[in-house]
Amino acid sequence: MTETKSTNSLTYSEGAKLPSTAPSWAIQASERLKKRREEGYKSSCNPPPNVKKVLLHSCCAPCSGAMVEEMCSSDKLDQVVVFFYNPNIHPRQEYEIRKEENKRFCEKLGIEFVDCDYDPENWYSRMKGMEFDPERGRRCTECFDMRMERCALYAHENGFDAIATTNATSRWKDANQVDDSGYRAAARYEGLKYWCQNWQSDEMTLRKYEISANERFYKQEYCGCSYSLRDSNDWRKANMIPKIKIGGDTAGLGDRYFSDPLVDAAEESQDVVDEFFSQANEIAETAGNDIMKRKEALKVYKDRRKTEKTDGVVNGLNNW
Repeated sequence: MTETKSTNSLTYSEGAKLPSTAPSWAIQASERLKKRREEGYKSSCNPPPNVKKVLLHSCCAPCSGAMVEEMCSSDKLDQVVVFFYNPNIHPRQEYEIRKEENKRFCEKLGIEFVDCDYDPENWYSRMKGMEFDPERGRRCTECFDMRMERCALYAHENGFDAIATTNATSRWKDANQVDDSGYRAAARYEGLKYWCQNWQSDEMTLRKYEISANERFYKQEYCGCSYSLRDSNDWRKANMIPKIKIGGDTAGLGDRYFSDPLVDAAEESQDVVDEFFSQANEIAETAGNDIMKRKEALKVYKDRRKTEKTDGVVNGLNNW
């Protein structure tokens, strides 16, 4: 495999002045990024000892941008290869959108992209009995395990030193849950390591959305699986929010494409994420897999303001 470490095509309007209304975390993160650019943008990532070749499992292009940049800007690495294996994504149309966008991004940067099989039948078989588990529950653990196991196998067969995953960049994910799956998968093969790092810092989050806005990445409205799509649409219906749209130029809620780093990052603020999962866990504990009880539990949120019709604010419901 050839060495691929170019980020020369990552051009963006990074010097734009933040508005006076920008939150303090964004201003501080922007200043740190500015200083790094002035110093030649030396990567801040810290790979495990003796790691030169990394296989990066990627869930989507938006989660990949900043992580790819950090890795490819590191003078400690010789090769970074993106590995796309996500049999959880449903329907096939959504899967192809996410995969093709990811592939185009890698081609632009000259980074090798490994397109693995789409085998949803095996995924559904493994998730059997967990159809009504909440996000971040057992089903998500099994989903991470399945994808990281396949990533680790490919890494072992092709001489990589370490594996990592872009799932670790999203605040919609439990970083410990993601990392545990990575460690378990890497432990299957002698000498293979899992690269664990804090990829959810304010600086990484802002950078992720700067790149996503510049590239006008597709903004997905749910995690990816059919159960996430079902539960997200049920929750939206209870909160009088338009249902999720797959593909096309318009989203069910908010913008179809990333365009403003601050607005996009606000949709993934810790407060928004915590509120969503607090409600999701409450519904799961109250209703379990009883569909009628789930519908009753969802009515609790019917009167909460979760639309943008009054003030134009998007409350983090279409940015995974």
